[in-house]
Amino acid sequence: MARFFNGKEVELLAPTGTFEIFKQVIGENCDAVYFGGPSLNMRLMRKGFNFSLEEITEAVKIAHGLGKKVYVTVNNLLNEGELEEAQAYLRFLESAGPDAIIVQDFAVLSLVREMGLNIKVHSSVMMNVHNVEMVRALQEMGVTRVVTSREMDLMTTRYLQQATGMELEYFVHGDMCSVHGANCYFSSMVFGMSSNRGKCLKPCRWDYRVKKDGNVYPAEYPLAVKDMFMYEHIPELIHGGITSFKIEGRMRDAAFVIMLVKAYGDAIDRYINDPVGFDRSRDTKLLHENRKRDFSTGYAFGRPGLSNINRRYEGTGKFYSTGKVFSTPTEERELGEKRVEAIREALVAVAQEKKGAGRQNGVVAGISVHVNNMAQAKAALEAGADHLYLSGDVFEPDRPFTKEDVKELAALKGNAKLYLGLPRMMTEQHFDLYEGLLFGERLPIDGLMVTNLGAIRKFVGKGYPLVGDFNLNVYNRLSADFYRGLGVGRLTASMELPLKDLAGLLAYAPGPLEAIVHGSPAIMYMEHDLYENAEVYQAIAEEDNHYVDNSILVLKTDKGENPVYRDVHGRNHLMMAKELCLMPVLKELLEAGLSVFRIEGATYKPEQLAEIVRSYKAALANPDAARDQFGRMTPVYAGYTLGVLQFDGGSASGAAGAGEEASANEAEAAVSRA
Repeated sequence: MARFFNGKEVELLAPTGTFEIFKQVIGENCDAVYFGGPSLNMRLMRKGFNFSLEEITEAVKIAHGLGKKVYVTVNNLLNEGELEEAQAYLRFLESAGPDAIIVQDFAVLSLVREMGLNIKVHSSVMMNVHNVEMVRALQEMGVTRVVTSREMDLMTTRYLQQATGMELEYFVHGDMCSVHGANCYFSSMVFGMSSNRGKCLKPCRWDYRVKKDGNVYPAEYPLAVKDMFMYEHIPELIHGGITSFKIEGRMRDAAFVIMLVKAYGDAIDRYINDPVGFDRSRDTKLLHENRKRDFSTGYAFGRPGLSNINRRYEGTGKFYSTGKVFSTPTEERELGEKRVEAIREALVAVAQEKKGAGRQNGVVAGISVHVNNMAQAKAALEAGADHLYLSGDVFEPDRPFTKEDVKELAALKGNAKLYLGLPRMMTEQHFDLYEGLLFGERLPIDGLMVTNLGAIRKFVGKGYPLVGDFNLNVYNRLSADFYRGLGVGRLTASMELPLKDLAGLLAYAPGPLEAIVHGSPAIMYMEHDLYENAEVYQAIAEEDNHYVDNSILVLKTDKGENPVYRDVHGRNHLMMAKELCLMPVLKELLEAGLSVFRIEGATYKPEQLAEIVRSYKAALANPDAARDQFGRMTPVYAGYTLGVLQFDGGSASGAAGAGEEASANEAEAAVSRA
């Protein structure tokens, strides 16, 4: 079946979590369904959900017999151990014949092309597609539909569709996230459970208190967003260039999904039949009475602010099936010698394997530093930084680096390399601004630090070498090869690689590789402005921040404080509570092939940053003394952590047998054992 309005296709896309639910939903008033198979998808946390291979084949036959479409989610990031599994799975999917697969990792797209498979590819919301350049790049790679960024408004979708002709899919109902797609690493840092691999334990739904300016504010659940609700805005969605109206809910039961399909399907049909006399709210009461959380239109009509935050029902972080919470506030693990030894052993094995295979990269290692202002930049250069990254998301109250700033640093840098960083999320205006800056006259920089596929397409081959930032989420050698094939010279490993996966990437990824080894990097990057809490609510107590200035907003639980910085674009960056510190394993990382050791320096005072840079320079010059160097370092914040390297990782994504409660309990038990 297919629906059309004024010649434009309108597809209602329904979620189905199991084959039994599929058989009930497929006969309802939807045009297509999507589901996940037994592995490599983002919904592997609930026991008994997802389809077997036999069920996928049967579901495709049933749907096609009814004239409906099927999309299969292959939307995880893949580790090295899953690449072979992915090849076999993709071959199976080609034979099963779904209408498309939904993909996050460019490794999957690479495999589809390399294997010559006849499978259509849709980009997942986790690709975070948000500008014209990204859409055009995906078109050139053969992607036929984009699931838009959750933060995209309908004016922007209309522009994207008109500029590119790409099919757009948009979430119209269900569970949303407060963080930009694939830019949340909180669950990985605390539990070793990656949100980009379908295992998020939802620290966004913890009960926090907000602190700022010495005051405590009662902003419970400040990161917990409401469910998307676009039922009353069918006309605006169609006018906004949306082809596919996507309902979230692969973990929901059949009755709930059927209710949504009936309501939305009826509304679409009524609008197509009589657009002028269309009643927008016929089933609003029914949907409201059966909601799981409160409702919001998200970013469809602009930034929703605090009106998007949910404080009731499942907004408190409970599982759909059991009523138990996903997780409770948990402290980042403290750096410990026992864990350090395990990491050393794993990295030594990588070095030995590479040596035996003749795969040493021979690159001279260096220290890179990411800075927020001129004082930090000068301190880093004076301390011996080899690579200096000027932030594209400068934190307030600092202001963006000017052309004169860049020229001054270029005159000071000596043999160091100077790079201009780009914002993580780039609007069309950002592209105009940076195009004007970079091509009016050539800046005296050594390259650009790129943060998204669109920026790579726009600036590659324009005279500025490219370095890929960590949020490109390079998780395996195929995704590394993909970006290098586009012209990115050096790549930064994903910040959430656990030990086994980092070892795998170091062992097999050709070319120079960088990793964040020190600092308090942003583990949530969001459009939502948490600072509004301190502007709207009345303070309930007084309390100073423990580690950062009182002017910085902090999210507080009984397990610690996470600073939140607002950048010059109005976006918020939630940081780690502790400092990442890989100094104790620097020698082993070096021998395993890490080329550039990055310090995230944007939150340090210049004198603190200089001392950290000097310590790492000394350790790199004499790796055998790195442990002694670490012994002389003192944490600036709440202590040192090894980040995701606290966890081994590497469990096959197909091993989804553990139920949701077991996964949460195991994660918390692991933390308590640390």
